[in-house]
Amino acid sequence: MLANPLLTAVRKLGFEQPTPVQQQAIPPALEHKDLLVSAETGSGKTAAFLLPALHHLLTLPARKSGAGALILAPTRELAQQIFMQCRQLAEFTDLKVGIITGGEDFRLQQNMLRKNTDIIIATPGRLLELMEQETPNFTHLEVLILDEADRMLDMGFSEEVLAIANSCNLKRQTLLFSATLSHFGVIKMADKVLKNHEIIALNTLHDGHRNIEQQIIVADDNDHKQKLLAWLLLNETYDKALVFTNSRTQADALRGPLRGQKLRVGVLHGEMDQKDRKRMMDLYREGEVNIMIATDLAARGLDIKGINLVINFEVPRNGINYIHRIGRTGRVDELGLTIALVKSNEWNLMSGIERFLKQKFKRRTIKELEGKYKGPKKLKASGKAAGVKKKTEPKKVTAEKIKIRHRDKKNVGKRRLPANQPSADEIAS
Repeated sequence: MLANPLLTAVRKLGFEQPTPVQQQAIPPALEHKDLLVSAETGSGKTAAFLLPALHHLLTLPARKSGAGALILAPTRELAQQIFMQCRQLAEFTDLKVGIITGGEDFRLQQNMLRKNTDIIIATPGRLLELMEQETPNFTHLEVLILDEADRMLDMGFSEEVLAIANSCNLKRQTLLFSATLSHFGVIKMADKVLKNHEIIALNTLHDGHRNIEQQIIVADDNDHKQKLLAWLLLNETYDKALVFTNSRTQADALRGPLRGQKLRVGVLHGEMDQKDRKRMMDLYREGEVNIMIATDLAARGLDIKGINLVINFEVPRNGINYIHRIGRTGRVDELGLTIALVKSNEWNLMSGIERFLKQKFKRRTIKELEGKYKGPKKLKASGKAAGVKKKTEPKKVTAEKIKIRHRDKKNVGKRRLPANQPSADEIAS
């Protein structure tokens, strides 16, 4: 049973029935067990680790100075989302919640940590910078939580996460959450930071997103893609739409033409200042902007309700990025639609993602914008395009080449002098 202040907050937030991940993760977490949990983003996993951590801090008979709970997240946006939900759940308690991310004032964060903040939500890079200044005190930490550990590893934070974990109280509880248990790095990390842990696997990397319809529309080129994108954003029914590109340059290039269609469009990528990113996120969250063009930066950190249309303007580079992109929609009991615009040189990449996920996406055509490219004429068993082998013409044999061959045959077995060595006649003379 959760502490009364937490139950009050849960009722205020309107939570009625726990999600599957909450049902399976909260009871053992309340028993202070280490857990390795795989669950999709949007499955309610944030509350699944926040509620037990808050309960533990509230029910301790006496707690020593320093942070009681530390939550690591891969991106600033995700850290901000966790921070907001943590404050809501801790509303009727005296627990202090703080957030540590890059792009914010370093000294203010140092001062916040010195005030014995109870729960700290942080990104690994900035937190490690503060630790090098000997600011945070984790010697009495009760709970360490690694959220979206697979993403942190993909972003290259393995050493930072291990350094932070090694500086924490050895008797702590550790909860590790990941979108998949198939990621070798996650298993390796779990072996290093968890003790006698339980595994709760609600999904694997290959599980389909039951609430998401996944479509493919083939396109001739980028100009054709832009027309298809504009048509979809003008004709599909959605509250919020998210458009993914593979580069910042492409994201910026799409903004102008779409605004020219009188669409409310914003852009989010890693080259923006933190203040601009936060402002854009707020506009999107509040609905003043209802279409966001983003790079993969937002694939994990963006946790906003009402995204029911995701369009991959460019096919993601791998199946993992594809999962993270489409995971922005179809949250919990909501329905979502994802559409990938695929050029001929992206076909094999898209079919590789289908094979990787063991799924077949629905092919779709927009009659008003039907292009010349209809997909590969021939397919391999793998679903990839079958290449056409070029016929090679037989080489022509000229009379000169025949003479050379005959000369070479006569000289077979004869010892040749080096190029700079004099002949026998030259030596005799």
